[in-house]
Amino acid sequence: MSAATTDVAIVGGGLIGAWTAFFLARRGQRVTLIEKGVVGAQSSGVNFGNLRLQGRYPAQYPLSLRAQALWEELEALIGEDCEFEQTGHLYLAYHEEESGKLEGYAKVSESYGLNIERVGPAELRRRWPWLGERTVAATFSARDATANPRLVTPAVARAALARGVEVRENMRVDEVARQGEGFLLTMADGSRLSCGSLVNCAGAWALEIAERFGETAPVFPAGPPQFVTEPVPYQIEPSVQAIDGSVIFRQIPRGNIILAGYPRTAADPVMNRAPVPPGKTLAAMRALARVAPMLAHCHVIRVWSGIEAYLPDMIPVIGPSLTQPGLFHAFGFCGHGFQIGPGVGLCLSEMILDGATPTPLDAFSIGRFQGEATISEKFRKEFD
Repeated sequence: MSAATTDVAIVGGGLIGAWTAFFLARRGQRVTLIEKGVVGAQSSGVNFGNLRLQGRYPAQYPLSLRAQALWEELEALIGEDCEFEQTGHLYLAYHEEESGKLEGYAKVSESYGLNIERVGPAELRRRWPWLGERTVAATFSARDATANPRLVTPAVARAALARGVEVRENMRVDEVARQGEGFLLTMADGSRLSCGSLVNCAGAWALEIAERFGETAPVFPAGPPQFVTEPVPYQIEPSVQAIDGSVIFRQIPRGNIILAGYPRTAADPVMNRAPVPPGKTLAAMRALARVAPMLAHCHVIRVWSGIEAYLPDMIPVIGPSLTQPGLFHAFGFCGHGFQIGPGVGLCLSEMILDGATPTPLDAFSIGRFQGEATISEKFRKEFD
């Protein structure tokens, strides 16, 4: 069977893959996006939907701010708004030590040009009277936003499709091999695809490609437990997060509360399962009630999760392979990938077509994990 040809093959139909395909197609490339299931079915479609700027890893700010500018033009870019709302993000501290940590985050954010507002106890109660007494300080970033993760990736994929991208769903890549200056991919159905450049954004399955070319990283699959309550009267506009990681929640205009539970749950990428133990739901609701006592008696109506890839330093791998010209990695987004997704896709398109991107990404090189293919027990236990 002769192989079909494309300029760029992208393995992984999550948000990173869809945005990369979109930006490459916008510059005239022939692109094939390959997804073993359906587009946006894993972490890209089941996450909390937060577009948070404050509190990020410092080296990620240039990428994060570039991505936010794209989110703010989402409807103009792809023709759909996907419930994008610039609601702001309220970061909460429960005691003096946490207040100091908030201040440290705020200073880093401000050093990159983000406007951060400090809010003391009296102002907190006046502006957000639903907050419980436990909160002693907060920072507020008005530019932070939210979007609906169930809608975004399919919408970006549709926009890419309209620009000529071939989207192959329910198609598993069985083999990847070097072919001349490019690559040859063999699919589970026996079909083959020849490409000049290959993008590996296969999430928790990304090592299946990286290790074929002598590269690895200590990836650990986990699921972010998510919950939604029955609708209650709307009054919580910003997304709200406790700096101790115990809870993050937001209210959508129709009244439902969406919240994420921590720590995350171990997932099984072989069986394609990310179950949420009942205890996670109860713990998440107790944490929610401590922040907003009026929500203590809300009923949870749905629980879900998906599979995403984590790394011990909690920052992703983004950039070119160090062993194979033409291969690019973007995986291990550790729960941060939704916000930076469009920025990553744009940067990858620049690296592929221009040989470089103006956004500094050296901190995310796969080279930082040379010789670190295993997960420490301490890190693994955080997901039990």
